[in-house]
Amino acid sequence: MSLESLQSFLADDMLAVDHVIRQSLYSDVVLIRQVSEYIINSGGKRLRPALVLLSAGCFNYSGRAHHELAAVVEFIHTATLLHDDVVDESELRRGRETANALFGNAASVLVGDFLYSRAFQMMVGIDNMEVMRILSGATNTIAEGEVLQLLNCHDPDIDEENYLRVIRYKTAKLFEAAGRLGAVIGGGTEEEKDALARYGMHLGTAFQLIDDVLDYSGDFLKTGKNIGDDLAEGKPTLPLLYAMKHGTPEQAASIRQAIEHGGLSEFQSVLAAIKDTNALQYTREAAQRESRMANSAISCLADSNSKAALLQLAAFAVDRSF
Repeated sequence: MSLESLQSFLADDMLAVDHVIRQSLYSDVVLIRQVSEYIINSGGKRLRPALVLLSAGCFNYSGRAHHELAAVVEFIHTATLLHDDVVDESELRRGRETANALFGNAASVLVGDFLYSRAFQMMVGIDNMEVMRILSGATNTIAEGEVLQLLNCHDPDIDEENYLRVIRYKTAKLFEAAGRLGAVIGGGTEEEKDALARYGMHLGTAFQLIDDVLDYSGDFLKTGKNIGDDLAEGKPTLPLLYAMKHGTPEQAASIRQAIEHGGLSEFQSVLAAIKDTNALQYTREAAQRESRMANSAISCLADSNSKAALLQLAAFAVDRSF
């Protein structure tokens, strides 16, 4: 399934979600509206809101709470992007200036806080304690993941297990919450809620692993991101960890130097090591395993168009080039 076909399948629901987002972004403070609208309209894939909608669709849900929750999930995701870009001192995201580059760090952090607090206002309005438990737990875990990533930055000695832990916390947790939320709103059984949560966790992990691959092989015009951005920030992603472990001593030393000091002075030698060790293929295969586990997790669900879309979404997550 292409992203376009998924968007077509969810077109009416996404229009409703966009309406909720625009209504909920309103603030008397002009700068809040400007920054919020800038980042929300910057061309994201909206996979997390889509997961809420598709999960609810597996139970033929026909209410409106899934639109509210899809918007809540998008607000939480957007808040993390605003804070991430400040921490990483990023200047580009999706081919556009980041909000912090355009409006400044202070505005980005504070508007991120606004989006978090607005998300919690909206989830309280749904008046479902299980929903609040899921989302409050998810936001706390995401924050822990952000701190773990900060601690791991410039550390070439972390292992694959600890790197995957960061992914589970920082990225996959919101996908997991999105899957579970749709099942809760749709009236799924505990088994079905757990199934969609596991699907989301594996999908989110696969998605991040492919982002790791694209950081060393992507096309800027498609990804909106410069090759080597993670390396420049000293982030020890899976391709680097694998290449450092399986490369020559000289290659390992070069990668270690790059992670410890950041920047791109070692970029060409690091790229050569990644190629020589087939590190990108290893990372792709890890993502493909996660994709298969995602699809396996929802085998207990009844067949439906929404389930079929979820199966195809797991394929898109690992086949994409942006």
